[in-house]
Amino acid sequence: MKLSRILSNQNGVSRKQANRLIAAGLATVNGQVCTDAATEVDRFASVVVEGKTLQAGEPAIYLMLHKPAGYLSATEDDEHPTVMELLAPDLRPGLHIAGRLDRASTGLLILTNDGLWSRRLTEPRIKLPKIYRVSTAYPISPETAQRFAEGIWFNYEQLRTSPARLESLAATEARLTIYEGRYHQVKRMFHAVGNRVTALHREQMGAIRLDATLPPGAYRPLSRQETAGVSE
Repeated sequence: MKLSRILSNQNGVSRKQANRLIAAGLATVNGQVCTDAATEVDRFASVVVEGKTLQAGEPAIYLMLHKPAGYLSATEDDEHPTVMELLAPDLRPGLHIAGRLDRASTGLLILTNDGLWSRRLTEPRIKLPKIYRVSTAYPISPETAQRFAEGIWFNYEQLRTSPARLESLAATEARLTIYEGRYHQVKRMFHAVGNRVTALHREQMGAIRLDATLPPGAYRPLSRQETAGVSE
């Protein structure tokens, strides 16, 4: 919402009067004077005009969870336990999952109440890297890395995946870096080359790497440096 609209809605003035107050340097956003009436202000920002708080700003929550197998990446489910049940009850309201994992998959999961931030983390067009450790049913063929680098055609979406990087770790184990995060993307890519994923563990999203000290089922807040890496 634009700053001028917040002032006119919350301060009982016209939009023209709001613009004058802002131009006069009488409005602050997060403690900083703002003279641009068109500035977009989200619900997490504090807005003060002439000493009067118009918007206190909600606390933004960013959590890293080490997802164990057996939990759904969902806010609720009637049949299976969800990752929300791993969180303290007072943290759950308003949170959503940024980049889901299958019930059997493990590793880095991000939960937040900041929708704009999470879209930057998961939006395929932005192409932030997502790194997975993959185990397969059959030995990974030598040409798999080249096929992934060229992109795999997904007939349902009528698109080719962005070039991906495959690092061999063992005959049936590899580290895969993709730059999208489409539905079941890793499993579908391996299926396209005649293989099958038996285990999938996400190690990293963008600059956010799974904390090695975090045991399965545990979580912690993201640091300011970790959240800032997505905003840049």
